[in-house]
Amino acid sequence: MEEQNLAGRCGVYCGACRSYLLQKKDLFEEKGYKRGCKGCIAQDKNCAFLKKGCKPLRTKEIEYCYECEKMPCDQLRRVSNPYKVKYNVDIVGNLKRMKEIGVELWLEEQKILYTCPECGGEICVHDAECFDCGYKGNPNIK
Repeated sequence: MEEQNLAGRCGVYCGACRSYLLQKKDLFEEKGYKRGCKGCIAQDKNCAFLKKGCKPLRTKEIEYCYECEKMPCDQLRRVSNPYKVKYNVDIVGNLKRMKEIGVELWLEEQKILYTCPECGGEICVHDAECFDCGYKGNPNIK
């Protein structure tokens, strides 16, 4: 399922990622960036955060970090802490939620969370901005 490509192995929702949205909406020039991303799983060995340094992910023993008995490992914590501080996103909590309800339902929740209340477009977690209408807001801050 293509939609599953938006569930990062580490608990990041790729559908709200700046790199993904830049690629999807071809906004490189407008936003001043040169590269984008198709999603962490679609990138496979070029996983932005973890796969290169994680043997279970690299050797496909597991597909998502929540499947690992060592979760959260030090490497995941190094990714998780900045996301929590900068964007108010708990990726370890996201992984626990994925495990609890399954990846497909988690993706549905994330899609709803990052849908712009003004235009129905997509909010970028990194910029706290809808890349369709410019609405400003971080849906992770209630």
